[in-house]
Amino acid sequence: MSRKWIGVIVAIVLAAIGTWILVRYVQGADNRALEGEATVSVLVIDTPVPAGTPAESISGSVQVEMVPVKVQVAGSLGSVEDLSSLEGLVANVDLLPGEQVIAARFITPQGLEELDDIVIPEGLMEVTLSLSPERAVGGVIRPGDQVAVFASFAPFDVDVVEPGTEPAPAADPESEAGADDLIPGAQNTKTPNTTHIILHKVLVTNVQVEELPQANTSEDVGTATLELSPTGNLLITLAMLPENAERFVFTTEFGAVWLGDEPSTVDETGTGIQDRLTVYLDPLVAESP
Repeated sequence: MSRKWIGVIVAIVLAAIGTWILVRYVQGADNRALEGEATVSVLVIDTPVPAGTPAESISGSVQVEMVPVKVQVAGSLGSVEDLSSLEGLVANVDLLPGEQVIAARFITPQGLEELDDIVIPEGLMEVTLSLSPERAVGGVIRPGDQVAVFASFAPFDVDVVEPGTEPAPAADPESEAGADDLIPGAQNTKTPNTTHIILHKVLVTNVQVEELPQANTSEDVGTATLELSPTGNLLITLAMLPENAERFVFTTEFGAVWLGDEPSTVDETGTGIQDRLTVYLDPLVAESP
């Protein structure tokens, strides 16, 4: 055999060995990336799943992957067997390859029809927040409902300049009036805790839950007669004007939000900013029986 053919054969063998090493290296990249990380198994979408697909029909479109705990999405499923917990539900949005399968993406067929029936008025934008059930009427809010948005704020520093306002004049050290006389209540460096309804009759366009309610079958406590609340947070999407969305997002970032069910028959008048003094000193309003 000529040296030429020997060289060709050696080159082919070396190329094959190099390719094998590269493939093994790539295959082990995920394992190396997870070294030292706490991991958990999650179901991940493998092929696209259209909205409206029954949960029990997607087993062929998912695969189990190991991911770091820190990137696990709340409410994600860990195995194909877990799909049985979603029996009777359908995907409420298109599920795309690479995303984790979470209970929040599945609702009843009736709920999907209600979503399709909701018309978002022109000029409104949608924003979403995550709330625990007790902050969202026990988790019974549904798409199409109207809610009032309560904003609660812990104390803010008052020795800063508010946007759009002029800074307070500096105190004249030779003047008899001190800095406390220039700003009423300046001896207090914090605002009071406050609560107020900032938005009325806001349209709910979507509600998702991280974990579906599960009946307690270990004890016979009459759970069949009770309405079970979700065990995780709710992702609630609201439609509102852009200027209201700004106020809403500010509250979710720097305060706390509660939602109240507010049908069209609820009177919006008579509310006001509440703090400790108004709660204790203002006369209480008696509720009609």
